[in-house]
Amino acid sequence: MEIQLLGITVLWIFLYGYLIVASIDFGAGFFAYYGKVTKRDDVINNIISRYLSPVWEVTNVFFVFFFVGLVGFFPSTAYYFGTALLVPGSIGLVLLAIRGSFYAFGNYGAKESNLYTFLYGATGLLIPASLSTALTISEGGFMVEKGGTVVFLVKELFTSFYSWSVVFLAIVSVLYISAMFLTFYASKAKDIQALELLRKYALFWSPPTILASFLVFASLNDHNPEHFQNMLDYSYLFMLSLFCFLIAVWLVYRKKNYGTAFLFVMLQFLFAFFGYGVSHLPYILYPYITLDAGFTNETMGIALVIAFIAGLLLLIPSLYLIMRMFLFDANYVQGDRPK
Repeated sequence: MEIQLLGITVLWIFLYGYLIVASIDFGAGFFAYYGKVTKRDDVINNIISRYLSPVWEVTNVFFVFFFVGLVGFFPSTAYYFGTALLVPGSIGLVLLAIRGSFYAFGNYGAKESNLYTFLYGATGLLIPASLSTALTISEGGFMVEKGGTVVFLVKELFTSFYSWSVVFLAIVSVLYISAMFLTFYASKAKDIQALELLRKYALFWSPPTILASFLVFASLNDHNPEHFQNMLDYSYLFMLSLFCFLIAVWLVYRKKNYGTAFLFVMLQFLFAFFGYGVSHLPYILYPYITLDAGFTNETMGIALVIAFIAGLLLLIPSLYLIMRMFLFDANYVQGDRPK
């Protein structure tokens, strides 16, 4: 069990990293388009562009690591999720391709294209909505085995209140995390106009995030009572998450310590995300795949753990260098260096 637990922990760290980094990226794209629609792009789009330019290419590294690792550690996930995620996963990949392409076209090709900005902003909300179905499906009830074949219950997925509550949480969380970070980034840039506008966005999307979280809790109790009861055993993690949320929102409301506020946002999602993950164990896909039953052989597991820890140790310094050399460089963040 030790190597299995270590393996899933490493994967969960990668997924948490993707949750934070991708949310900032996806939300920033939406706010860039919203700024154009509301004629406030002159206020916030310079801040957004300075953030996106250095990091948009590396966001999906976390995503690739997680899904490659998931199949490597738990090969049977390819059999089950391969059927269930064929449609939503394909949609997500197409949206990722569209997003990357139109960011490049919009910034390095045809300037000031409303169509490109719209596609970039819209995909920023549709991608997390489509990818969130993987977590929804892992709760069980959306597939059955008939005669050795996995049958995906599409109707059950699209008519499930739990499924739509997870989609709602994914979308509002993206906007909340992104607005909180961009508020901090605008404060670093000493851009008062952008700071005030982004601060309003952060406060606006805070209540829907908590509302969506409670909806997921309530609907999970109906959909998978066993998991819900396990989550009650780790209720202290979710209480810590709520405490971090209140601190973050209070700091932003009082217009102080925006960096500390975003740190509490990260802790908020860290406690909630790992609380959800640990309470889901031993299941990877309920009720078909568990840590023990679905794990690869021990030799391969050890090799994968070493490889992924090494990848994590390379990825974290790389992100630190990007932040040090670009995002939080005193000249760059204030627009004194070219993007």
